[in-house]
Amino acid sequence: MNVTPTIWLITIAVTIAFFVYEFFAHVRKPHEPSIGESARWSAFYIGLALIFGVGIGIFSGWSFGGEYFAGYLTEKALSIDNLFVFLIIMTGFAVPKAYQQKVLMIGIIIALILRGIFIAVGAGLIENYSWIFYIFGALLLFLAYRQAFSNHESDPANGKMITFARRILPLTDDYHRDRITVKINGKRFFTPMLLTIIAIGFVDLVFAVDSIPAIYGLTSEAYIVFTANAFALMGLRQLYFLIGGLLERLVYLAQGLAVILAFIGVKLVLHALHVNELPFINGGEHVEWAPEIPIWFSLVFIGLTIAVATVLSLRKTRGQAKQTAKVGAPDAATAHAAGAPVEGSAKPAHPTESGVQPGTAPDVGDKRSVDENR
Repeated sequence: MNVTPTIWLITIAVTIAFFVYEFFAHVRKPHEPSIGESARWSAFYIGLALIFGVGIGIFSGWSFGGEYFAGYLTEKALSIDNLFVFLIIMTGFAVPKAYQQKVLMIGIIIALILRGIFIAVGAGLIENYSWIFYIFGALLLFLAYRQAFSNHESDPANGKMITFARRILPLTDDYHRDRITVKINGKRFFTPMLLTIIAIGFVDLVFAVDSIPAIYGLTSEAYIVFTANAFALMGLRQLYFLIGGLLERLVYLAQGLAVILAFIGVKLVLHALHVNELPFINGGEHVEWAPEIPIWFSLVFIGLTIAVATVLSLRKTRGQAKQTAKVGAPDAATAHAAGAPVEGSAKPAHPTESGVQPGTAPDVGDKRSVDENR
């Protein structure tokens, strides 16, 4: 696939433009998006991704088009799993819904930057070292096992990194709108919003390790890897508010993703055998019996796996009342996360007995002492 530097620059510029527009048009003013707004923008971004894939098929060949669609489906499914962890983080830190858009946008931007770095590194490794496919394949098989038996009910709001941050940073006990820092009695403090962003950034790093080897198992084209990731992340913010109540019903999503990761892991190992150059395997010769799984089969397999996992999940949870996720958070925090709190009312989960986190500022009753100028 011949992608010129000009096309790369245009693609990156357009991607940045979309995120800038998202911020100024939807995120800058704190509000909870309506179902209608979320549905319209989700449909727009999904439609845009499909049109782009058709364009790749028409102008570069349907082999590359198939690789793009398989990669996009895989990345979208992994991104939805990412949303589930975001939901746990938002609940654990009791982020008011009006401010969740900003946290999500920052998290998505961090994810795109991290994935961009991983894509560049992965492209260089694949181009120069064919044996890297063995490592990617083994990594995906391990991640598939971990995904199948992972426990999403762990508490990111009380992890080691967050505990360490609470000890060394001057933190307020309350949110101050969507601000990361605030002045109290002339002294600068961080708000719980910073801890939320740190937690989401760490989760993004972990998911990038899952994501990039997976899509490199479907295509070796860095341009397809980047665009599939970019389109999978676009509209993720709206999707969070659109299906937030549905996420808890996708009880077999982790198992479905585990099957997909295992399939791609096996595909990578077979490809590594097919292009083998390691001297201690088959004398450094290609293993001719190792089949190359065609992209159409990968696309069908991934699509069917996602569909089956979704249908089985919805059937299993049929009749259950739709409710906000309460995983790993006390009832009070969940009530706050539902959208009721305003400035100065939401507190991060797991406070100390005194009600103030270690290293946080005392609760300030007189709001006139808070300097709202950054």
